[in-house]
Amino acid sequence: MKFINKNQEPTEFSDWKNKENENWQPTYNELQNPEKQKVFQSLLDEQGYICCYCERELKNNDYHIEHFKPKDQNEFPELQLEYANLLCSCQRNVNHGEPLHCGNSKKNWYDDNLLISPLDTDCEEHFSYRADGHIIPSQADNKKAETTIERLQLNIEKLIDLRKNAIEPFLDGDLTEEELDSFVNGYLIEKDSNNGKYNEFYTTIQYLFKK
Repeated sequence: MKFINKNQEPTEFSDWKNKENENWQPTYNELQNPEKQKVFQSLLDEQGYICCYCERELKNNDYHIEHFKPKDQNEFPELQLEYANLLCSCQRNVNHGEPLHCGNSKKNWYDDNLLISPLDTDCEEHFSYRADGHIIPSQADNKKAETTIERLQLNIEKLIDLRKNAIEPFLDGDLTEEELDSFVNGYLIEKDSNNGKYNEFYTTIQYLFKK
């Protein structure tokens, strides 16, 4: 999970909400293009085109708007159009039999004491990564990290394999220490210098190879 620094909400989104009057109140279900597409684009830009939870690359429209505090819970109705509560999660188009993860597995669950937010500046410090592709709590007694991993299904076989595939090129025994360092630095390039994108599983590579 990589920290997300939120941008200001798109002007088009603000303008649409500001049309509220005594006869009409904006709701998330009424949010349509072009305003919805502007929200999508802003979320993709600030996240560097990686999933807010697992850090897979977001591409081919296989992503959806995620409400960190669920819009369907009675205690958060005021947050359904709050830009600070919106993220972009992977897995919009789920094939039959495909395991759910990230926003799809989280669904309407939320517990402030047990769910780590990618909007928390220290979110990356809660997790460690292994060369076999597993993500684990950085400390054994970190119940919040443990529950977050479980609820978001971050250790399903699919994601373990994808992380492992991202890790393997860096384990090439023929690389000199200098070559490995250059390889890692090139992979961890900032999104502003990489067509607005982070390379997927950014924090996994950072944790394992950036000393």
